[in-house]
Amino acid sequence: MEERVTIQISEGVADVRLARPDKLNALDPAMFAGIIAAISRLEQEAGLRAVVLSGEGRGFCAGLDMASMASAGSGTDLMARTQGLANDFQAVAWGWRTLPVPVIAAVHGVAFGGGLQIASGADIRIAAPGTRLSVMEMKWGIVPDMAGYALWRSNVRDDALRELAYTAREFDAEEGQRLGFVTNIAHDPHAEAMALARAIAGRNPHAIRAAKRLANLEADAGETLLAESREQAALLRTTNQIEAVMANMQKRPPTFSD
Repeated sequence: MEERVTIQISEGVADVRLARPDKLNALDPAMFAGIIAAISRLEQEAGLRAVVLSGEGRGFCAGLDMASMASAGSGTDLMARTQGLANDFQAVAWGWRTLPVPVIAAVHGVAFGGGLQIASGADIRIAAPGTRLSVMEMKWGIVPDMAGYALWRSNVRDDALRELAYTAREFDAEEGQRLGFVTNIAHDPHAEAMALARAIAGRNPHAIRAAKRLANLEADAGETLLAESREQAALLRTTNQIEAVMANMQKRPPTFSD
């Protein structure tokens, strides 16, 4: 079977690509397994600083490959929490959010249904102009169930999300940016995402991971304030934090350790 997800790592940045271009990277059982395996590998990757997630060919991901998923049968227990808080279907989107390092999705062509939910798992989404997006599940008489609601609630206006989920209509990257599905628009989203990932990779890796933990935290104000203090106390006067200060003062690139 062809490899569904490819990973190339250079200088702490992982270039991860969905690799089923003949099917617009549609999600079949092998793609689900490939994404889960990729996330698992990246969780253990020493020296990882940032991830860029994109799709090969003409689009990011067209969502479920309905024919292949139907032929695979309906034996999956959706209620089984096989991947921590999530089931296998949710893990392909939620796993990018819980990965310890920042993930940037470079989106082009189409991101429909499950594909939009996977992109939404990234910390940041950069889309090409005119990229076609859709919360498409209602077209098939179902609801988004690949972590979309858990991911969108922090970014997307509630009434807009309801309208899109109820109608399954398509919208473009420009509308997506206005509503919160898209962070930035770039003519070459992959190049833009790689440049951003390299900039992130040049920062104190321990501070970057701490910042992501704080961004992911769902807590009341008191717990959040305490978490900020805890993360800061753990960073102050460490080797990498001192290096960040010295590099700025000496106007030179920093050299951080993992």
